[in-house]
Amino acid sequence: MASIQTTVKPVAVQKLSGARSSSFVAPRNFAAKLSAKVARSAKLHCVSAAAVEHKTGVSRNANIGKLQAGYLFPEIARLRNEHLANNPDAKIISLGIGDTTEPIPKPIVDGMKAAADALGTREGYSGYGAEQGQGPLRQALADTFYPGMVPSDEIFVSDGSKCDISRLQMMFGPEVTVAVQDPSYPAYVDTSVMMGMTGEFNTGVSQFNNIAYMTCNKANGFFPDLSVAKDCDVIFFCSPNNPTGASATKEELTQLVNFAKENGCIIVYDAAYSIYIEDDNCPKTIYEIEGAKEVAIETCSFSKFAGFTGVRLGWTVVPEALKFADGSSVRTDWNRVMTTCFNGASNLAQAGGMAALSAEGMASMNELVTFYKENAVMLKSCFDELGFKTFGGTNAPYVWIDFEGRSSWEVFSEILSKTDIVTTPGVGFGPAGEGFVRVSAFGGRENVEEAIRRFKAAYGN
Repeated sequence: MASIQTTVKPVAVQKLSGARSSSFVAPRNFAAKLSAKVARSAKLHCVSAAAVEHKTGVSRNANIGKLQAGYLFPEIARLRNEHLANNPDAKIISLGIGDTTEPIPKPIVDGMKAAADALGTREGYSGYGAEQGQGPLRQALADTFYPGMVPSDEIFVSDGSKCDISRLQMMFGPEVTVAVQDPSYPAYVDTSVMMGMTGEFNTGVSQFNNIAYMTCNKANGFFPDLSVAKDCDVIFFCSPNNPTGASATKEELTQLVNFAKENGCIIVYDAAYSIYIEDDNCPKTIYEIEGAKEVAIETCSFSKFAGFTGVRLGWTVVPEALKFADGSSVRTDWNRVMTTCFNGASNLAQAGGMAALSAEGMASMNELVTFYKENAVMLKSCFDELGFKTFGGTNAPYVWIDFEGRSSWEVFSEILSKTDIVTTPGVGFGPAGEGFVRVSAFGGRENVEEAIRRFKAAYGN
């Protein structure tokens, strides 16, 4: 224990010599009284070596406490940084998180520059805009991606699909039950947990109770048995799927829409990678399916279309034909959520969206997408040549690689250790992803070519 310093000075006491002394003579109980005084003084003047941690009276959200470990991609970043700290000379190549790497095309950047310059003028300045998005952009989205299918007033512009997924959960509330593809984008499950829609995490099956996990695997061609979701209110469905790269066919999506109608479900359809679809039998929007507007919300984004992962611009379609059980309009409630919780996407980002949807912008955007698709083909061919079973890589910017019988995290660590390449462990997307690793095609061409050389050196015969 640290020595305690007080402000009490010692008292000098002379020894009695028989003669009366002018010095102070302590009373019999003086020592005890002095000790007590010193102790009290010490309590008053002592500074504790360990400060007491202050706690508020606010209880933690128990639902957030249910979440397992960290969110997948920050955890991968942590392991990457740890590897780099232990291997400071390593030349890391990241094919893990699906973050775009190539510059935003010039026609799109020019549109944002012009908008930025206009803000510096009296005539061009604008402040708050409509929370639903600028009218011309909503119309351009309708004309470009939903011609004859969706009117502009059913399109809500936002700062991205991930944010909209969270706001949709807020709109649905904690009482609904949800179903997700397994494996799938982690935000579907994690936001459901945060909202209180789930039970506790079941370690025996690595799933949260009260969520229907629709298994997508090799045996079913990565299209799930929908019957497990028959008692669910909301079905999250992503096509092309992240992480497997599987793109649902028209027949499969018809089955999904009919299932939702028969069971009273709402589909949240994530079309974030739809621009990568090449197969004519795989719809780029769920609204190509008859009846979808009565059961489906679609969310999409410029992130993987135009390299807007940092710019942040997306949209969500909520048809007027979509109704809750009491007949009330889902669109009306979504509009209330957006006008209450969101001030509208950045006017600069929306200017970039308008430029992207111009003839020149679309041409440059498709060229960018083609570049990433070429990367995907190269990576898929690499692992095919090495004897692995691969999925995705066509119609999607991800390659889903089968390391059957092995732990996904173990393979992730092995690849990082052997090649200095960051991938994504499949189990991070759900228990059905165990044994797989996802490799992203979002990378510079030199990095992708170098990654292929390293993969072949580490896993070639």
